[in-house]
Amino acid sequence: MRQIDIHQAADAASFNAFHGRILLWCALIVIFDGYDLAVAGIAMPAIMKDMGVSATQAGLMASSALFGMMFGAIVLGTLSDRIGRRRVIALCIVLFSVFTAAAGLTHDPILFSLMRFLAGLGIGGVMPNVIAQMSEYAPRRLRATLVTVMFSGYSIGGMLAALLGKMMLESLGWPSVFLAALAPVLLAPLILRGLPESMTYLQRTGQTEALRSVLTKLRPDLNVGPDDTFVLPERQDVARAPVAALFTHGRARSTVMFWASCFMCLFMVYALSTWLAKLMASAGYSLGSALTFVLVLNFGAMLGAVGGGWLSDRFPIQRVLVIMYLLAAGSIAVLGQALPSWALFLTVGLAGASTIGTQIVTNAYVSQFYPMAIRSTGLGWALGIGRTGAILAPVLIGALVGMNLPLQSNFLAIALPALIAAATIALVDPRRSAAHPS
Repeated sequence: MRQIDIHQAADAASFNAFHGRILLWCALIVIFDGYDLAVAGIAMPAIMKDMGVSATQAGLMASSALFGMMFGAIVLGTLSDRIGRRRVIALCIVLFSVFTAAAGLTHDPILFSLMRFLAGLGIGGVMPNVIAQMSEYAPRRLRATLVTVMFSGYSIGGMLAALLGKMMLESLGWPSVFLAALAPVLLAPLILRGLPESMTYLQRTGQTEALRSVLTKLRPDLNVGPDDTFVLPERQDVARAPVAALFTHGRARSTVMFWASCFMCLFMVYALSTWLAKLMASAGYSLGSALTFVLVLNFGAMLGAVGGGWLSDRFPIQRVLVIMYLLAAGSIAVLGQALPSWALFLTVGLAGASTIGTQIVTNAYVSQFYPMAIRSTGLGWALGIGRTGAILAPVLIGALVGMNLPLQSNFLAIALPALIAAATIALVDPRRSAAHPS
C-alpha cells in the first residue's frame, strides 16, 4: 500500500491524451466565454440606434456585464472549491449562454442590462474555474504554457465576435449575434460527462474510486492499485476556510499585490477594448479600420499569452510579468504618437500582447501560487477585485475623451496603470508560493 501525493503526481506527469482532452474542453469554453464578453461591444452602435440610448446610458448597459463578472468570479470561484469544479463550470456555461441570448430578445435598456448582468455571472465565474482546472492537471514543467494556450481562446472569442458582427449585423440585425451565443449551452451535459472533477475535491470528499480512475489516466506509469491511498501535502489542506487561507502562511501581502496587479491590468484591457476604436477614429482613421484594430489587438493578445507562457516555463514567471507590464506601458504610450501605418498596427499588436496577454500570464501565476485546495478561490478573488478596474476604465477614460484632451494624454492615462502593476507584481513573495520548494 502506498500514499500518493496527488499534487506531486500531477506535477511529475508527462503530457498525454488525457491532458489534451482537458486542454481542448477548457479552450473551447474560453472561446465561447470570450465571444459572450465581446459581443456587446461589437453590437453597441446598433443597439444605441435601435433603443435610442445616449452614450452614457450605453456605457452603463455595457458595464452591467462587468458587474456580473465581478460577483461571478468571487462567488462561483469560491463555490467550486466547495461543491466541485465541474458542476460550477457547467452552471457558468448555462448562465452566459442563456442570458446573452436573452439579451438579444430585449428592446428595453433596463431589461437588457439585467440580462447582461446575469450573463456576466457566468462569464466571470467560468474564468477562475477553467484556469484552476488546467493548472491542477498540467505537468509542472508545462503549466504556464498550457494555461496561457488555453486562455488565448479568450482572444479567439473576441475575434469571432468581430467577424460574425461584420457578417451578421447589417443583414440580420444586432439580436442575431446575441442569439448565436446560445449554442454553447449544448455543451453543458458533455462537460459534466467528459471533464474530470478536481482531484482535490475528490480527495476531500472521499470519492476514492473516482480519484483512482482519474489518476490512472493522468499517470499510467504510477500503476495505481486498489490499496493505494491519496493525500495532499499538509500545508495545502486548507479547504475549511478557503478565503481566509488566502491570507495565511505569509500569503497576505502577495494576495493584496495580486489583487492590485489584476485591477491595473484589467483597467488597461477594458480601456483599450472600449476606447481604442473611438480614439483612432478621432485621430483621423475611418470607422471601417476599427474592426481591423480590434482584430490586431486580439491577435497580439494570443501571441503575448502563448509567448509569455512559454517564457514563464523557462524563466521565473514573476520576472517575465514585470517585463511584460513595462512593455505595456511603453507600447500604449507610443500609440499617442504619429506613426506610419505598419508601425501603428505593430504597436497595437504589442499593446494587445502586453495587456490582454499579460493578464492571462498573471492568471497563470496566481494559479501556480496558491495550493490546489484554494486555487479557484484565489483566482476568483483576484479576478473579482480586478474586475473593479474593468468597470472603472470605460467611465474614467470616457470622461477624459469627453474633455477633448490631446490624443497622447488619453493613451498616457491608459499606460500609467502598467507601471503600477509592474511594481505590485514585483512585490509578490515567491517564497510563499505553493510551487516553491519547501
